Amino acid sequence: MNSPFRTKTVEQSIRDTEEPEHALRKSLSAWDLTVFGVGVIIGTGIFVLTGIAARNNAGPATSLAFVAAGIVCALAALCYAEFASTVPVAGSAYTFAYASIGELPAWIIGWDLVLEFALGTAVVAVGWSGYVRHLMHTNLGWDLPTSLAGPDAGGTFDLLAFLLVLVLTAILVVGTKLSARITAIVVAIKVTVVMLVIIAGLFFIKADNYSPFIPPAEPQTTGGGWKAPLVQLLFGYEPTNFGVMGIFTAASLVFFAFIGFDVVATAAEETKNPQRDMPRGILGSLIICTVLYVAVTLVVTGMQKYSEMSASAPLAEAFKSVNQPFFAGAISLGASVGLITVCMILLLGQTRVFFAMSRDGLLPRVFSITHPKYRTPYRATLLLGGIIAVVAGFTSLEKLAELVNIGTLFAFVVVALGVIVLRKTRPDLHRSFRTPWVPVVPILSIAASFWLMLNLPAETWLRFGIWMVIGFIVYFAYGRRNSRLAKAGADATY
Repeated sequence: MNSPFRTKTVEQSIRDTEEPEHALRKSLSAWDLTVFGVGVIIGTGIFVLTGIAARNNAGPATSLAFVAAGIVCALAALCYAEFASTVPVAGSAYTFAYASIGELPAWIIGWDLVLEFALGTAVVAVGWSGYVRHLMHTNLGWDLPTSLAGPDAGGTFDLLAFLLVLVLTAILVVGTKLSARITAIVVAIKVTVVMLVIIAGLFFIKADNYSPFIPPAEPQTTGGGWKAPLVQLLFGYEPTNFGVMGIFTAASLVFFAFIGFDVVATAAEETKNPQRDMPRGILGSLIICTVLYVAVTLVVTGMQKYSEMSASAPLAEAFKSVNQPFFAGAISLGASVGLITVCMILLLGQTRVFFAMSRDGLLPRVFSITHPKYRTPYRATLLLGGIIAVVAGFTSLEKLAELVNIGTLFAFVVVALGVIVLRKTRPDLHRSFRTPWVPVVPILSIAASFWLMLNLPAETWLRFGIWMVIGFIVYFAYGRRNSRLAKAGADATY
């Protein structure tokens, strides 16, 4: 029990959820979870990354890049589904690691998820602010003072991003069922916009735009040094744009479009029937979004030559290129509305991870007390919502997306490893959903996630390493001695 690799049993984790002061309300169904997943996945990726990847990396074959990224996520999703149905406790990968690998690895992944969700929320809030400012200027002729337009617009403080996070924080304090209802409405709008792109775009496809489907390979200019992908520095591998390997280069980029399906697992404790509904929510949302991504990419690259696609608003610009401004405006409006749910669900995920770490004593226990009426972790939500609102107000988007990518992929690696370990150490556990072909599927998940991590710039690894070092210091200075497992002792009955 003195080891930093002490594990918290599944039974202990479930018992914690029954403490009245630290219990969350079970109100979510499989439908709610699927809506959460679709709500967070369909966002910046489909509205922005499609154009960047097609123009710079893979051409029309970007649709195959989405398939490749979807496969990496599917491998991880199978592992998440087993854990979420076996250990239906808030915290996602953090909780899973605590039950299988040990306290220190759990702390590391929890610390990583705090970074991932916090930066993800801030990035999406700033992106939403940019869409809204553009719509205000184009349609109403309104402009915010430059000082309140945010760093990306030459200002100092992003007022819209700040206010968005504060409003979403208030919604999450009131309850996850309310946030689920709001998410359902916004997801309906987003899916309608996506289907509009697919159906309307079919009438403007030109076969010539698909030729060549896989453009000839070109050397990728990375700038060398810390800006180069880690795989290039370690192995001398020269990444390419276009060609077959360009598809995998694009997959490393469009992977960001899938970030968020793992957030569904953070709501396991608030699900009415997690053993049945968690696998359905995780896998269902991933399958729906992968099909929509591939369909949209095929349509858009058929409407406009990949070399002419916009890097900032590819869907809207594709319709402008065929003289359809109405559809372009509808897409821009749908994107701005859709990003609201992405922001809210990322914030939900972060507060649940923070709540779980606090309940275990690795962070101050005061943040794991739930609201007497709403049964939500209101103290953690208010604290994190306030901090992220300020970060979003002063944040520029540069490099933050890459940090979110590496954090998510690292979580995938830990969860896949945890499935293998828990199968060995606790074969007796009831698993309502079992990852198929263990250990083959988890090993493939680890290998695929690690390969995408290697394709990220070395400077991203450096920033990630610095955050991890800070995490180690916090754990050994506070978390290790305040852990409930540490205080319980070797003969703990808790």
